[in-house]
This record gives sequence, structure tokens and C-alpha cells, in this order.
Amino acid sequence: MSLAFAVAIAAGTGLLMLPVFRSGPGSAPFMTALFTATSAITTSGMTIVDTATYWSDIGHVLLAALTQLGGFGITTLATLLGLIVSRRLGLRGRMMAGAEATTGLAHGDVRRVLVLAAAVMLVSETVIATVVTLRLWLAYDVPFGSAAWEGVFDAVQAFNNSGFSLRSDGLLGFVGDWWICVPLTLGVIVGGIGVPVLYEIVRELRRPAAWSTHTRLTVWGTLVLLVVGFVAVLALEWGNDATLGPLDVGAKILAAFVHGTIPRSGGFNTVDFGAMSADTTAIVTVLMFVGGGSASTAGGIKVTTFFLLAYVIWTEVRGEQDVVIGRRRIAETTQRQATTIALLGVATVALGTLLLLGLTRGVPFDRALFEVMAAFSTAGLGTGLTAELPDPGRLVLIAMMFVGRVGTVAVASALALNTRPRLYRYPEERPLVG
Repeated sequence: MSLAFAVAIAAGTGLLMLPVFRSGPGSAPFMTALFTATSAITTSGMTIVDTATYWSDIGHVLLAALTQLGGFGITTLATLLGLIVSRRLGLRGRMMAGAEATTGLAHGDVRRVLVLAAAVMLVSETVIATVVTLRLWLAYDVPFGSAAWEGVFDAVQAFNNSGFSLRSDGLLGFVGDWWICVPLTLGVIVGGIGVPVLYEIVRELRRPAAWSTHTRLTVWGTLVLLVVGFVAVLALEWGNDATLGPLDVGAKILAAFVHGTIPRSGGFNTVDFGAMSADTTAIVTVLMFVGGGSASTAGGIKVTTFFLLAYVIWTEVRGEQDVVIGRRRIAETTQRQATTIALLGVATVALGTLLLLGLTRGVPFDRALFEVMAAFSTAGLGTGLTAELPDPGRLVLIAMMFVGRVGTVAVASALALNTRPRLYRYPEERPLVG
């Protein structure tokens, strides 16, 4: 999986360095092409140049294609790895792990996964593109051809949780436009749910009680994070003159909805993230770290990991022996895997932040942490620091985007497949904790 993404990034870098893909004279420098290709393939959307003016029309087509390739690749490969893990565990292993109903695709095949992922992507992007195209054409007098292309481009970016834009100011001009912001934000949500969960939701639409634990954690966890993000941004930025302050009530509600959702891997913004208060930035950083659903186009440590650990903590606080979710006992191996993924994520972000601070003198800690978290979570948001970084700092962000996109999936699969039961157990001991 890592090799496939590395090859795709190398190919994208080579193509972007061709003069035809740049709007100005000459070809794009290697670092610019490498950073942009990595951002597109990992569906991050981070940029060090103005996408709208730096790349030519055919360059924009290539960026959309690379984003689509990266998003489709991560959803299908992650889903297929989940099926491999499920089958390698065997019936007894799945029953012991409480995973006999992990997803509706547990007994599917490769063709079924590919068709399902392609269908979900195509339908979602078609609906988003249609709404955005008609809005740009009818309300903003954009020529139909230009409106259609911008609608398609934005739809690809939204569903794949990326953030490239054909406008130099991104979506800042649409901060109060419900017909633009809502479809794109809903596309981010759908793309960040994950193919296995979407399949199970549709299959068991009338019987939510039959949902697997994975689907319940993803759906209800996503709803909780959406509410928390919306309320936090609305409350903390209501009077901020640089963000929501000058807007009317309706526009404030819309902007809070967008920016309470987007940090979990979207990449779009209708107000300046760099102008948000320190409290909001801290919450946004946490939302980026959590990310979206497993086998989705979103990044982060994933919703299921975060809320599973929350259940583990709650169980320990109550002094109970087993972690139980929806009358299902969660296997200790799954708890350890979630803990490992979360701690490795923390360690990766901490290392990336320290490297960025060491390679770029004078950068404030909070801005460095935000940029590294945006790269690791592939959220693609930024405070304007990325474009100012020297090449060593940009290499750190490139590494963070790559690790954040393929690392969590690879680690999770490796941990699941590396479970080896022992025929003996050592004597138990309890060291002091805390």
C-alpha cells in the first residue's frame, strides 16, 4: 500500500514538473511539484502556491485526477485490507474479537468493493457538482462551461476530503451561501464516513439496532463531533471581528457548521483559520487529530479509535472489568490496537512539530503544531505558514502527509494480523500507575 502511494506521488511529481501543467513560463520546481503531488494523492489539499493561478487549466485537471486517484485508492485499499484481516482472523478469531459483524462486506469480494466504492463516489460527486454548477451559473453569472468545471472540481475535492480550489480566496466569497457551502460540507461528511459503514447503513436502514459496533461508533461518534465542532466554533468565534463577528446570524450559523465539520479532514474554509482565537484553534487541532471514519477519504486516527478509547477510559473509571458497547464486549487486543494507534499518532505529530521548530527558527509553537497536525490528519488547513517555510520544513510536512495517509491504515492492519496467541502466560504483576 505504501509503495503504491509512493509510486503515484513520484508519477504525479514528474507530470507536474512538465511546463504544460504550469500557467507561467518554464516548469514547476521539484519541491513545488513534490509537495503538490503529495498533497493531492494523500487528499490533503495543502498548498505552497496559489492553485488557481500557478497551475494551468490542464494542470487543474491533473490535480483533480490525482485527488480522485488518491481518494479512491485509500477507500478501496483500506476496505480490502479490512476484508483480509477479517478472513485471516478466521471464524473463531472473529467471534473472540467480537468482529463477527464488523461490516456488511465481511464476506464480499474484491469486485464488490471496487464497484461499491466507485458507485458511492460517482453518485456523491455528481449530486454535489450539479448543485454547485447551477448555483454558480444562475446566481453568480459564471458561464455554464466554467461553472460546470468548477462544480466538478469542487465536488472531487469535497468527497475526497481535499481542499484545492480554483479560486485564489478559496470559499471566502461564499461564506453566507448555503447552496455552495452545504453541498460541499455534506460531501466531506459522506466521504469521511467510509464505504463499509455506508454500505451497512443502506442495507440496515430500517434496523439501526442491527448495526455492527464499528458502524455505531462511526455514525454516533461522527454526530457527536459535528455537534461539538459546531457549538465550539459558533460560541468562541461569535464576536471575533476577523472571523464570524461581521456576519449576520444565518451566515454565522452556516460558517460555524462548515468550520465545525471541515477540520476533521475537509480542507475548505470560508473564513481565515489563522484569525481564529487560540481556544478555537486548540479545538480544531483536536478535531483534525481524530479525523473521520475507517476506510474513508478522511485522515486522523479515526473516529472509532477515539471513541473506543473513550469507552475504555469510562469503563476503567467505573471499575468494570469488560469494555461493553451495545451489548458487545470489546476484545482486549482491539483495545491495545486502538491505544497503540493513538499513541503512535501523538508521537508522530510531536516528532514532526519538533523537527519543524528545529528546521525553521522563529516559528511559534502553536502555528507549527497546527501545520503539522493539518498535514498528518490530511485536513489541509493552514494559518499561512506552509508557503513561508524553507524546503526542509516542507519536507517535514510532506512526510507527515504521507505517514498520516497510509501509516494509520498500514499500522492497524499490521497489528491485527500480528496477533499470535501464546501457549503459556507469565505470572501477573501490577506496577504503580499514576
